[in-house]
Amino acid sequence: MEFTVMKNILGASQEKANDVRALLAQKKVLMLNLIGSPGGGKTTILERTLEDLAGTLRFAIIEGDVATDRDARRLQKFDVPMVLINTDGACHLEPISVLQALEKFDLDTIDVVIVENVGNLVCPAEFDIGEHAKIAVSSVTEGEEKPEKYPLLFSEAKLLLLNKMDIAEVVGFSKSAFTDAVETVNASLPMIEISSRTRDGMKIWYEWLKDELAALKKTA
Repeated sequence: MEFTVMKNILGASQEKANDVRALLAQKKVLMLNLIGSPGGGKTTILERTLEDLAGTLRFAIIEGDVATDRDARRLQKFDVPMVLINTDGACHLEPISVLQALEKFDLDTIDVVIVENVGNLVCPAEFDIGEHAKIAVSSVTEGEEKPEKYPLLFSEAKLLLLNKMDIAEVVGFSKSAFTDAVETVNASLPMIEISSRTRDGMKIWYEWLKDELAALKKTA
């Protein structure tokens, strides 16, 4: 399946985020905003999710990248509707761009839209794009202090995926120190420990995702 390529349109506004939210509510579609550093494993998490839940949930992807289509091409093999938004240097996706991307999908045939935002812990957390939840992705290779250094993301997130746990010991990662840092910022933030490489913990992430969709369908 070919994917559509768009340019990020500048001019963030709460009105456009609200338009996104209204469209998703009308179509009963769940949208999650995946935010994390470059190299944290966001695209690999998407690869595993699309592969493991094929035939169970109907996905669409909005792929945000500063330049190139490399991540989008990695996901192309899963044959799901996808729009790539190149930001040309901007550090986050704008809600108007997300709205235009959604309008390219047949939302009546989709359960979940996952937005892979630009690799950045700061800018994407500052902007409401109309998502139901921000998902913070952190990896053990980034160290334990990131929640305290970048508190907004961990304050705004509804879920934290701690990735690359299979190499935590190798890189000297202290889970207790990381957990303490998370609790300092947001003591109620649920955390799922995963390895997108080995798939450890991924089933818990899938169950969380299904529960969020079921709750949306129930209230819609």
